[in-house]
Amino acid sequence: MGTDRNKVLKQPPFDRSRWIQFPRDVVIGHDVLGQIPRVCEDLSAGQSVLIISGKRTYVVAGRQVGELMAAEGETSVTHFCTEGISLDIIRDAEESVGDADLIIGVGGGSVIDLAKIVSYNTGRQFISVPTAASHDGIASSRASVPAEGGSVSLAAHPPMALVADTGIIAGAPFRLLAAGSADIISNYTAALDWELSHRKTGEEISEYALALSRMTADVLVQNAERIVPRSEDACWTVVKALLSSGVAMSIAGSSRPASGAEHKFSHALDVLMRGQALHGEQCGIGTILMMYLHGGDWKSIRNSLQTIGAPVTPAEVGIPDATAAEALLLAQQIRPERYTILDEVELTIEKAEDLIGILYTN
Repeated sequence: MGTDRNKVLKQPPFDRSRWIQFPRDVVIGHDVLGQIPRVCEDLSAGQSVLIISGKRTYVVAGRQVGELMAAEGETSVTHFCTEGISLDIIRDAEESVGDADLIIGVGGGSVIDLAKIVSYNTGRQFISVPTAASHDGIASSRASVPAEGGSVSLAAHPPMALVADTGIIAGAPFRLLAAGSADIISNYTAALDWELSHRKTGEEISEYALALSRMTADVLVQNAERIVPRSEDACWTVVKALLSSGVAMSIAGSSRPASGAEHKFSHALDVLMRGQALHGEQCGIGTILMMYLHGGDWKSIRNSLQTIGAPVTPAEVGIPDATAAEALLLAQQIRPERYTILDEVELTIEKAEDLIGILYTN
């Protein structure tokens, strides 16, 4: 007897396959640049390396990384220095890859994002060597590129390894570390937005990614008083949090655990006043506003950011309140496919101005 008539009894195959990538080696601490050759050996990374850095970060660390790699004897080292990131710069960097087996990004957020995109587009792996801890891109699978009408988020892959020298990071302007801390604290509202979308649109969520995202934000809030200038202990705490946030995004397969309405607000500010404030600073201010809209403890968020030394009002970063209010309206139009608390409210310019006003209340 055949089985054709019994097909109705067969269950469809389970098919929820996912490819999740994490950094394989993570080295965080004082004077750890010297361990990069050992990390490359552990990863069997090849004999040819392209180092991508900024002109300033080349002096801070890029040159030293190149010398360390060249001292390995048979390793070929080339450098690509950049002033930032754009589609043209990405193309130039890709042409510089040549026969390189490995890309090492040495610098701040834009340098790491550039290395991440170039490695992804050319099929090379890369190592992330941050010289500052200004946002969670140092270990995530997403990259941000400025474009007309605001930044665009591009898919990439996380680094094979993260080597973060806390001595170098502690020497960077403290404003960068405070911005990185604010970017992590913004996970609170990003997680709330993701859960809101799950309830309202049926968007799939990952409980693991949500839990890790919230736990990462908790670490920063609970240690806010320890985030002080020139402290390697503070840098160690923030870098670990940035790494965890990147891992949460890898688990989720998107930036959802770390990017909600507060990031839309930041992107809107980029459209209106690009370069006026740091990404993390804008996200921190946005987090206060979005937590207020969610009906959560927005004052606690504001207090934590103030304790760290991150700005909590547009005025502190030179953005007019009227522009911030306009950004709230514009934020509703950014990434409309990503449902957030901004889809739950009807904002007028008057209501947006009133919302900005709460930032200045006691």
